[in-house]
Amino acid sequence: MAKSIGILTGGGDCPGLNAVIRAVARRSIDRGYDVVGVREGWRGLVEPLLVPLGLREISGILPRGGTILGTTRTNPYRLDGGAERVLENFKANLDALVAIGGEDTLGVAARLHGEHDLAVVGVPKTIDNDLSATDYTFGFDTAVWICTEAIDRLHTTAESHNRVMVVEVMGRHTGWIAVMSGIAGGADVILIPEQPLPMEEVCAQLEKRHRGGKDFSIVVVSEGYELEGLGEEGEVDEFGHVRLGQRGVGDAIARGIERRTGFETRVTVLGHVQRGGSPTPRDRVLATRYGLKAADLVHQGRFGRMAALHGDSIVDVSLKEATAELKTVPADWYEVARAFFG
Repeated sequence: MAKSIGILTGGGDCPGLNAVIRAVARRSIDRGYDVVGVREGWRGLVEPLLVPLGLREISGILPRGGTILGTTRTNPYRLDGGAERVLENFKANLDALVAIGGEDTLGVAARLHGEHDLAVVGVPKTIDNDLSATDYTFGFDTAVWICTEAIDRLHTTAESHNRVMVVEVMGRHTGWIAVMSGIAGGADVILIPEQPLPMEEVCAQLEKRHRGGKDFSIVVVSEGYELEGLGEEGEVDEFGHVRLGQRGVGDAIARGIERRTGFETRVTVLGHVQRGGSPTPRDRVLATRYGLKAADLVHQGRFGRMAALHGDSIVDVSLKEATAELKTVPADWYEVARAFFG
């Protein structure tokens, strides 16, 4: 009887997920494995929600955004008996599992492997690029491309109306998207969680620019940037993360700039558009390479590992190491951005 390999996608959707699914399935089917899709993230092993993944099911999905398996932010450790049901359903249906996700999804995988020796390998997925132990996560390049295009488009509106445009991008704990898209889009101020700036300094940079003859400015801010007086209130998901709303830090910064400087200011919250649509060629290739590596790790029986990019090489690292801490934007990267402030 052929061994069964399960594939699940957890957390937020991300361009390139289907490319990973396709790569894992293709290589595993070629080796004689049965491939099973686990629907809706970890929920699919709690309930269970399993579907066969054959060549027909994965045909044509390489350029598609989202995930054909669906996704949730289910944390089995927050459900009564959830982890136990995951283990029971895994044992009854699967021989190995490929978990594709970010810090939360892979954190669960690392814990299940460490505590129960679950036969699982990981693939790093997050548009925030905040997973340690890998140079880049797939989905990040697409998000940066979308944000950069939006900033380019907002430049023309800002210049036409002599406005300050505040662009809020994703990045709950780290500012990778803001820094990369801000540099690429020629932003005049970039605000990230790792490098907080007083509002007085932000406004001083904008006033300096306007005194120099420029009548418009672009400010890029990460959604998780902490602004004094802006509390983290609201619902939380099953991993304890606050659900960030539409009237978040970008709105507060825009109002603060207009109040302090008198410059007409507008805010654009890019939101989930950053997650959607077809992945860039770079993300398609990276996701494919990750998927092939994950399939190889399963075939070799090297569980508790995660595919990772080091330089131009796909290697593997321990899930425990990969989820131990977030990868934040280093000071030297932010200095590249600061060189063009004001």
